[in-house]
Amino acid sequence: MLFNSYQFIFVFLPLAWAVFFLLGARSATLGAAWLAAASLYFYGYWSLSALPLLITSIVVNYLFGKAILSPRSSGSALTSKHALLVYALVFNLGLLGFFKYANFLIRTANAFLSPGNVLPAVDVDLPIGISFFTFTQIAYLVDAYRREASERSPVHYGLFVTYFPHLIAGPILHHKQMMPQFALASTYKPNIDSVTLGVLFFSLGLFKKVVIADGLAPYADAVFGAAREGAMPTLSDSWVGALAYTFQLYFDFSGYCDMAIGISKLFNIALPINFNSPYKAASITDFWRRWHMTLSAFLKDYLYIPLGGNRRGKTQRYRNLMITMVLGGLWHGAAWTFALWGGLHGLYLIVNHAWRAVVPQGLAGFLPAWLAKLTGIAITFLAVLLAWIPFRADTAATAGRIYRGLLGMNGISLPASLGSLASSPQYSGFVFEGLLPIAARSGISVPHVLGWLGAAAGIAFFCPNLPEFFSRLEGGRPMSAAQLKVLAIACGVALVVSLGLMQGDSPFLYFQF
Repeated sequence: MLFNSYQFIFVFLPLAWAVFFLLGARSATLGAAWLAAASLYFYGYWSLSALPLLITSIVVNYLFGKAILSPRSSGSALTSKHALLVYALVFNLGLLGFFKYANFLIRTANAFLSPGNVLPAVDVDLPIGISFFTFTQIAYLVDAYRREASERSPVHYGLFVTYFPHLIAGPILHHKQMMPQFALASTYKPNIDSVTLGVLFFSLGLFKKVVIADGLAPYADAVFGAAREGAMPTLSDSWVGALAYTFQLYFDFSGYCDMAIGISKLFNIALPINFNSPYKAASITDFWRRWHMTLSAFLKDYLYIPLGGNRRGKTQRYRNLMITMVLGGLWHGAAWTFALWGGLHGLYLIVNHAWRAVVPQGLAGFLPAWLAKLTGIAITFLAVLLAWIPFRADTAATAGRIYRGLLGMNGISLPASLGSLASSPQYSGFVFEGLLPIAARSGISVPHVLGWLGAAAGIAFFCPNLPEFFSRLEGGRPMSAAQLKVLAIACGVALVVSLGLMQGDSPFLYFQF
């Protein structure tokens, strides 16, 4: 069940919301139990066959957490807190490794084996959201080991893991962020301000996904799809495809994050901010403070720092950065293209830290502050765009064809001037000269491409993100009546347009991770 589906918007969400407050008025435990049950139904709607795995994971991890928190867990070496944590990590990483990485490892091994000795693939489907609910529970177990979190109620623990706004595509939650909110009596009483903010967040997030991200998808799909089939995209083809995917992923993930925040606000729950205008970042470290912020924090707290962080000199720091980012890439998907994406970001971070070590002031030591910031944003955006190519490509060969095209090595094929794009005979009304059959089927024209990319870039670079924009409503700085009216009209229009354009087969890109 997609957030951007009529079943979710008009059936599941209103029913889950209404019953939550009806039961919550009688008992907070009943309200929490209903929300946990509704979340399990939400997951089962996606994949009923994977539901037993999710429930098993919750039960086993709850029991591990309870054992780790027990005073008796400090006994023998085999039952100590440390040993129990190790058993729990082996269980979680074992499940994740089997379902997500078994076939990847088999394919990798088969590449080095003779044809007569290849290993058979494992007949298993990837359970949706397994990375998110596994990492959420790993964080809880480590926090329990550190005595930073505890949960005695199985109902509350089940809700913490399954809470449906985050279950499929994040954010990665911490127990201490969520469960205190479910302990508040005010959570179980409808709040008009929270409902208003929730609807606004949801409406604008839906617009980002359905209108902007899905509007950009045909351009990215045409170029990457043709490159996958062996076509050699030209300079213009490659840059259009790379830019289209760069902004498609931005608005797809931003839209999901906003919708998840909005849904949670309907239930008086505040989710952690997971997206903060990352394309405005002036350095790659700043980018990772803004993009998938809860994953960045998880990788830092539970991987980079345990590896040693920056405590053992620059060489070890650079090694730890590379290991963290490559594993972060593989977390996104079981393919070497994701490892390449993570490796590129690891290299970016190493270069960034090395540059800062040599030139502490960065570009500001050579350029005016405004120009240094603008240059930093441009360089960071270009680096991120180049890394998105293997992230989107299905193979390294596909990514290589796009990279060649970006450098003009597959041909230029540009009209003499921008004004002649639409009428140029070589384009026949389509931007993709080399990919004309695919472009024609998609109805892709030059004005469409320029319009979509220009609008996406304008919003990404110059508009505030929604949490930043709406923080003034929650921070004691209310808008005027006229401003609120304009905002309400804009959100209403966005919602109506989005509802009219929704398609049932357009899942969020991060659902596959």
